[in-house]
Amino acid sequence: MTSPGTTSRRDLILAAALDVVAEEGAIRVTYRRIAAAAGVPLGSVTYYFDDLNQLLTEAFTRLAETVSAHYRAQLEAARTAEEARDAVVDIMSGTLWTSDRDPLLTFELYAFAARAPELRTVLNSWMRASRDALARHFDPLTARALDALVEGFTLHNFFDDTPIGRDDIAEIVQAVLERGRGFPEGKN
Repeated sequence: MTSPGTTSRRDLILAAALDVVAEEGAIRVTYRRIAAAAGVPLGSVTYYFDDLNQLLTEAFTRLAETVSAHYRAQLEAARTAEEARDAVVDIMSGTLWTSDRDPLLTFELYAFAARAPELRTVLNSWMRASRDALARHFDPLTARALDALVEGFTLHNFFDDTPIGRDDIAEIVQAVLERGRGFPEGKN
């Protein structure tokens, strides 16, 4: 976690909220747990955030923006169709995450968003950003299919005792590209 001298109190609280979610789950988040994790007085948390849903929405938005920026950067670095395909395979193989706790936080976001409509907007924005990043290289339908595969492989490889390997993922991505519309004119 960041130190109090380099980060605003509000930022410390948001980072601490994600720490608590990662350690205990979104369902167990309380103002007290967040204040303790941030090392700030309880009143600071209620000063900056009207309720826990607002706090969690902002914390999960920060997570989504961080992971999305990493995702976008990986795809923007690709200059050819082959590099774009390899970037997608890398993302599906685990390079999407900026930390070991990101997948867990993402699953918490999904579960919490199922019952909190304000968090669905966070997920929808994240999915749009992912598809937009993919659309730099692929047609919209292929981008959507690849994004769904990213989500699916992330989930399966997180929980499966025998995660699917990079070579198999590459074969599946190639099959999607061959069956789909592939690379739009002028994109690669």
